[in-house]
Amino acid sequence: MNNRNKNFSTVFLILVFSIMFFIIAGRFLYIETVGSIDGVDLTAWAEDIRTTSYEIDADRGKIYDNNGMVLAYDRPTYRLYAIVDPEYSANLDPPQHVTDPGETAKKLAPFLDMKASEIQQTLEEGKENDRFQVEFGSNGRSLSQEAKEEIEELELNGIKFKQESRRYYPNGQFASHVIGFARSKEGEINGVTGIEKQMEKHLQEEKGKISYERDKYGTKLLDPNEVMTEPENGNDVYLTIDQKIQTFLEDALTQVEEEYSPEKIMAAVMDPDTGEILAMSNRPSYNPNNIGDVENWYNDIVSHTFEPGSTMKIFTWAAAIDAGVYKGSDVFQSGTYKVPGHTIGDHNNGEGWGPISYDEGFQRSSNVAASKLALEVLGPTKLRKYLSAFNFDEKTGIDLPNEKNGRFVFDRKSEQATTSFGQGSTVTAIQMMTAATAVANDGKMMRPYMLSKITSGDTGEVLKENEPDQIGTPISKDTADQVRELMGEVVTSEQGTGQSFKLDDYTLAGKTGTAQISKPGGGYMSGRENYTFSFMGMAPKEDPELLVYVAVQQPQLEATELGSEPVSYIVRTVMENSLHYMDIQPDKETDQSFSPLTMPDVADESTEQAEQKLKESFENVEVIGSGENVEAILPSPGTKVVENQRIMIVTDQPKMPDLTGYSVRDVHKLAKHFKLNIETMGNGFVKAQSIPAGSNIKEGGYLVVELEPPQSE
Repeated sequence: MNNRNKNFSTVFLILVFSIMFFIIAGRFLYIETVGSIDGVDLTAWAEDIRTTSYEIDADRGKIYDNNGMVLAYDRPTYRLYAIVDPEYSANLDPPQHVTDPGETAKKLAPFLDMKASEIQQTLEEGKENDRFQVEFGSNGRSLSQEAKEEIEELELNGIKFKQESRRYYPNGQFASHVIGFARSKEGEINGVTGIEKQMEKHLQEEKGKISYERDKYGTKLLDPNEVMTEPENGNDVYLTIDQKIQTFLEDALTQVEEEYSPEKIMAAVMDPDTGEILAMSNRPSYNPNNIGDVENWYNDIVSHTFEPGSTMKIFTWAAAIDAGVYKGSDVFQSGTYKVPGHTIGDHNNGEGWGPISYDEGFQRSSNVAASKLALEVLGPTKLRKYLSAFNFDEKTGIDLPNEKNGRFVFDRKSEQATTSFGQGSTVTAIQMMTAATAVANDGKMMRPYMLSKITSGDTGEVLKENEPDQIGTPISKDTADQVRELMGEVVTSEQGTGQSFKLDDYTLAGKTGTAQISKPGGGYMSGRENYTFSFMGMAPKEDPELLVYVAVQQPQLEATELGSEPVSYIVRTVMENSLHYMDIQPDKETDQSFSPLTMPDVADESTEQAEQKLKESFENVEVIGSGENVEAILPSPGTKVVENQRIMIVTDQPKMPDLTGYSVRDVHKLAKHFKLNIETMGNGFVKAQSIPAGSNIKEGGYLVVELEPPQSE
């Protein structure tokens, strides 16, 4: 190549490179001057690259019972991760990254429920792929404080933890369908069922946030431009549930579930004067801490519609009485009753009991009596109006999710008749209880509610408080009194269907129910176990403090057992224990021949003087302890008592007495005075006690007493 061509090539290349240089230099100059490229602000981009942020945890609101016992709260758990980037700790001693994947994997395996080879593979692959850190999926999450501390004691290089919150329910399946559960997902906790879902907007927390600029290893710069948003805890929710009454209910349902293996149990306890739900439970149940194969997510008390059976007769009789057309002494022919297209039969295979009064018809739970009242005495139009007045046409409005509404089938004469005794038409258990508050509460019907109050999770300030809400007056006070008298005879009369429901110390007004179960495609199931056995009850009868509803579906019965037996066990156990726990004065004595006396005040006298004075009026006086001075008298001065009632003189040096022969009432009085936690097993009188006689009595101690019924001849 000649010199001329060489010079041309040289000049051309210089020209090309010069142009490229000026283009690139100009581009850099433009970027430096303008500070952006393709619409991207480079200053902001650089700050974003340098800036890291993390959330500041806040607590979801707690859920409490009406006495302040916590039912749900956030519990700290830990997520394990491993730093695998050697550059992170190049100049640190000891190293802050995983230096021996094999040994680390071997020691972590028992805690993560993983094979050591799987852990080692995850660690080595993370390092090979130039990752800064690795995690271990669900196996590395939700570690307890204990597991975290045990792993930290191993002093494994590069193993770190991040704290996370998980919803925790300290009482397991206790009121699980009411409380529901909340689930953690991507660091957020949200309610899924029950109160957790219903009160989500109140319980939900607002997490805080911190952001700052750092180097590639996460170390803050000297001027980090730190910005922080304060976290806000969720509000706390207080329920009307009473932990003690709920425990009575849970224990009784568990006992029946284990003994009779029913398909379903629904039960609730309410204060009929206010509408407050004091206890509510279902079976099958579940533990919200361990969501596995749950058979039923729904709270059947509010979400399950069913044919109620003879408990509906309460409202048929109430309607006839309130309308002024009922005469309890009027006689009808029991057995069968023909209506167009249908023949109504009494529950004893249509045999009936001959000519009987309508009062006796209620005691015997006669379907014929209910049908005649509906069609002939009251009339279906008036009955339908009363059922609407009892709010059976609409939801109760209880503050629980997924409430359903029953459906009335009331067009034909046969449907009007069957509805009068609880067949054909459907309701929910909470609708039945709401209607029954009118009978228990002098005609005033109360809306049921579960939320007592909402308080600030930070300050404790009351933000919202529920009040009793009267939603109607379907019947008069006189009608309510008369219906309770009839319900009392169901329990006390020789022909009453509720004799097995009698309480030891309180009068009980109630009504039994035996409802057929419909089959898919029409018709009803057959067999002596294929029913829903139920009971609606209130006690004490004259002025009910508690209203209870229990329904047991398809219990497995022995040949000699009745369907009412599992129901009556729940009702007796829960009502008797709950009324004593509430310190409700018994209105039923084993011997009514005694006249009530007023308990004198002998607190200022010596133990010996007090004992002598009390023995002048009472047969059963007992001194508790060996002190010379009187600390208290049980029952307290001014209380109405009878001559044969146990009187306890508590001295200033008390010891646990021998409780053998004590009634449940006496044990509760003693336990309340000394602030003991008490659990009773069985019915009747004490035969064994957990705290030995003569022992010191410690406030807050736990007393278990075993009861047995009195011996009969």
